[in-house]
Amino acid sequence: MASTSEVYGDPLVHPQYEEYWGNVNPIGPRGVYDEAKRFLEAITMAYHTFHKVDTRIVRIFNTYGPRMRVEDGRVLPAFFSQAILGQGLTVFGDGSQTRSFCYVDDLVEGIYRLLLSDYDQPVNVGNPDEITILQFAEEILALVNNPDAKVVYKPLPQDDPKIRQPDITKAKEILGWEPKVPRSEGLKRTYEYFKTVVKP
Repeated sequence: MASTSEVYGDPLVHPQYEEYWGNVNPIGPRGVYDEAKRFLEAITMAYHTFHKVDTRIVRIFNTYGPRMRVEDGRVLPAFFSQAILGQGLTVFGDGSQTRSFCYVDDLVEGIYRLLLSDYDQPVNVGNPDEITILQFAEEILALVNNPDAKVVYKPLPQDDPKIRQPDITKAKEILGWEPKVPRSEGLKRTYEYFKTVVKP
């Protein structure tokens, strides 16, 4: 079952470990997604416990790589598109909120190892290399090197998580997994893709 770090909501613990129950506003603007994933985990565990179904739950943190949809609303496609087109890179709030970006190849390996394991509790799969959104925007600007592109600031959306960093102790110990692709390399690979689909 593909779950998400969003089950932790706007977390009050850092980094986020699997036993943390989260801090989610069930009626906020992000509530439908967060609670849907939380319910899916609950129903998965119910089938596992009551019906003895063989299950795995992977909590996926921010992931990126080639073939992302240009207009899917996530920060990386938005930043790359805006930078290539010479637009303002939209940073919400002051950009101090953090994310931890995992390259897709690493994620797939983590999911595969979990699938082949016999571990039935949730496992975080993500890259613990945490960065602020403003730093991330600056990395994209440096990579794309379009002098027309600049950072623009907009108000922070309600319930936007302030921090996001996986504790991957379980993934290391149980799956023998940790990410291998550094963000600098992953972003270069991803940029090569976005250059083919976003034309100035």
